[in-house]
Amino acid sequence: MPADSEGEKPQGEEEGHSKVNILMVDDHPENLLVLKAVLASPDYHLVCANSGEEALKHVLKQEFAVILLDVQMPGLNGFETANLIKEREKSKYIPIIFITAINQTMENVIKGYGVGAVDYIFKPFHPETLKLKVQQFVKIYQNHKKMREQSEVRRQNELKEVNEKLERTTHNLRKNEELARVIGETLLDTIITFDEQGCILSVNPAVTRMFGYTTGELLGKHMVNLLPGFSPSLMDYVREMTGQLLEASVKNKEGREVPVEIQIGEAQVEEEYLFVCSIRDITDRKKMEKERKRQYDILEKLVEERTRELSLANGQLRREVEEREKMAEALRLSKEHFYKIFQSSPSLIELRTLEDGKYIDVNESWLQHTGYTHEEVLNQTAPILNIAGVDHLKKGECVQNAEIQYQTKSGAIRHGLLSTEILEIQGEKCLLSAVTDITERVRLESEVARLDRLYLVGEMAAGIAHEIRNPMTTVRGFLELSKSDPGSLMVKYVDLMLGELDRANSIITEFLNLAKNKVSNKKRQYLNPVIEGLYPLIQAEALMNDKFVSLQLGECPEFYLDEKEISQLILNLSLNGLEAMKPGGKLVLKTYTEEDQVVLEVKDEGDGIKPELLEMIGTPFFTTKDTGTGLGLAICYSVAERHHAIIDLKTSEQGTTFFIRFTLTEEN
Repeated sequence: MPADSEGEKPQGEEEGHSKVNILMVDDHPENLLVLKAVLASPDYHLVCANSGEEALKHVLKQEFAVILLDVQMPGLNGFETANLIKEREKSKYIPIIFITAINQTMENVIKGYGVGAVDYIFKPFHPETLKLKVQQFVKIYQNHKKMREQSEVRRQNELKEVNEKLERTTHNLRKNEELARVIGETLLDTIITFDEQGCILSVNPAVTRMFGYTTGELLGKHMVNLLPGFSPSLMDYVREMTGQLLEASVKNKEGREVPVEIQIGEAQVEEEYLFVCSIRDITDRKKMEKERKRQYDILEKLVEERTRELSLANGQLRREVEEREKMAEALRLSKEHFYKIFQSSPSLIELRTLEDGKYIDVNESWLQHTGYTHEEVLNQTAPILNIAGVDHLKKGECVQNAEIQYQTKSGAIRHGLLSTEILEIQGEKCLLSAVTDITERVRLESEVARLDRLYLVGEMAAGIAHEIRNPMTTVRGFLELSKSDPGSLMVKYVDLMLGELDRANSIITEFLNLAKNKVSNKKRQYLNPVIEGLYPLIQAEALMNDKFVSLQLGECPEFYLDEKEISQLILNLSLNGLEAMKPGGKLVLKTYTEEDQVVLEVKDEGDGIKPELLEMIGTPFFTTKDTGTGLGLAICYSVAERHHAIIDLKTSEQGTTFFIRFTLTEEN
């Protein structure tokens, strides 16, 4: 008969999954029929084998809860079959029940137990006893299988939980690494990491701008290549200086010395100590401090030469500036002890999504300057700073050091330099914005400009007092003379006094024309017709002194100008040029267009202007003429300013050329 009974199904079929497999091995088919009858159950899947070899094949293919094994069989007997089953790792724990009708001696029983049997049954056996024994082994198998399944489920759940934690940790690590990389690339400061021996582990791109070295030239090298005073013997000193801000002077690749600020941080990873060195180039700050000191010295000297009131005002201003510098420096030193990469930047840095403008993060400097808290900023989509002065942000374009104004939480308007960079984080485009606050610098520049104006007012006051005092002295002298001798006051002396008074009145009139904030009556017209209208007057003046005038007028576009003011400018420059030349000299008036400017040239063939006098050109009451007031050129500069024009000049021993450059704006 076949090895398997009719009701048997292979393990792969659907029914086999819910039944327990039991293997029955006997070389007599009638014995197998008896066993099947005794053990018949819907919960069992009975598998029959006629030999030990066939039983081993079934054990290799399927998993059994219990094996009923005949001892006396041809070929492999029961003991040999059991021994082979127990040698296999996967089947060594399957319980085996020996069933025999011949080998009933104690020696055979002991041998059966020795090869791994759990029971030894003699034929004829009691069916109910066999059935109960098999049932108990099946329960043991089912409990064991259930425990294995539960253990596997717990293991799978634990593995799943560990994988989820690992994925979250990996995601956060990648995010932090990307942020650190982007911040390192956008920072202007050089960031260097090195180990306990001073060996450089990494550098950011700023090292190329500051030192001239590439990343490949520094990795693996010692810190002494960047900081000459750094040596392995100073590592203990480096640890002591960790967190402090130091100023030093280093040399770049070309050998040029660069003033820097250095700050070192220390971290421990397991048993290894790592160091982070931040190097900031303070060349511009040093130059600004030097220039500020130079300007303060000049202002102090000029103010002391004028009045005590201005001296007191300048001294007060200097003390305020020094106090503010001390306060700002103390605040900067206090903050920089806690700067670490993103949070250590003195600039206002914000990170927003490019699509909807949602705030991802802002640094501590941003919060301090604006007055907001993290809770008020994070996940907001509307712009908070209300930046004004640049339109590129609306288009998603990057800007570099664009001058802007931004608004704090209290409503205060501050000035800054904005730089932006578009980057991608976890597949999403983001906008990194850094604002360098320059409010204090703008205020100082405004204060310096105010002092310059005060100095100019003092110069003008001294000049007008000098010019008016001369005619007043003449008039007073004649009046004193007539007081003692009225008969000596002749008509010619009266005319002389009237002339001196007219001269003083002329000086005052020109000064008022220069000083008052005149509203220009500008109209859109051509420059050349204005010059042509003045040409006869200039030509007549030239011919009276045996000199010549040449017009070289090129094609120029229309633009807005005040004809009277421009006429006065042209006449002043032309008459100055004629007076500067000797007989036979030629004055040239030339116009042309240069890029977005209309240029007027007034060129003479005089002896030129001495270099030491160039700085005084255009200063009210400065003149080289015996009878001049020094207001002509000052009025020209005032007219040019009202027309958004620039006056510059070239001079040599062969003559002087004045250039008046009118910028063509969008309105023109």
